[in-house]
Amino acid sequence: MKFAFEASDADGAQEALTELQKHYKSVPPEEADVIVVLGGDGSMLKALHTYMNSGKMLYGLNRGSIGFLMNEFAAEKLDERIEKAVSTFINPLVMEVTLPGGEVERAYALNEVSLLRQSYQAAKLQISVDERIRLPELICDGILLATPQGSTAYNLSAHGPILPINAPLLALTPISPFRPRRWRGALLPNRAKLTIDVLDPARRPVNAVADHTEFKSVKRVVAWEDNTSRCGILFDPDHSWDERILAEQFQY
Repeated sequence: MKFAFEASDADGAQEALTELQKHYKSVPPEEADVIVVLGGDGSMLKALHTYMNSGKMLYGLNRGSIGFLMNEFAAEKLDERIEKAVSTFINPLVMEVTLPGGEVERAYALNEVSLLRQSYQAAKLQISVDERIRLPELICDGILLATPQGSTAYNLSAHGPILPINAPLLALTPISPFRPRRWRGALLPNRAKLTIDVLDPARRPVNAVADHTEFKSVKRVVAWEDNTSRCGILFDPDHSWDERILAEQFQY
């Protein structure tokens, strides 16, 4: 098995890279079977975007803080751990935005697509699912559409539901809804297409974000799951993604 190492700029990740390179031969990423990512969740998310549809599997070693997407760091028996690792494949969301001048841009999200108010005034949004208006007006700080793998991130902080990793669902979660105050979001089938129109973009500007890609002052956002694209990630069998998400639901 051929490895390639990718490390963040953090001191801990660079130290881990130096240690691993003493024990294992590495090759350029295009020649590797597995990309070993050293850092935190942000490093893994960036690598997943980079190697989407490449056929490369990613195996993370935590040198960051939370490490939800990573495995516990150890320099010993790396090849054996990777041989035994459990594979998980995930599909991204496509976010298509309409900008103030009418231009249309696209970006991919593995965790969530989010819309956030840009000014002191709350956003006014209209929510449609498969071209049918479901919520004529939502006044809020924002809204997000989360994948199962992203449901434990920003979505959970916004009081959205945690989704099992293989659930054919997406979580639509409002951020500080003002009207209707009692609306707490929805679970959508992952085949649905979500359209969000910004009702007053001049006076109530809204930004749209797909993971780490942001667009300012959008007029419309359309989002859907792209089942033609995918990323592969590896976890140690005693700490798989299924297990992590299940454990997260029993935190108290």
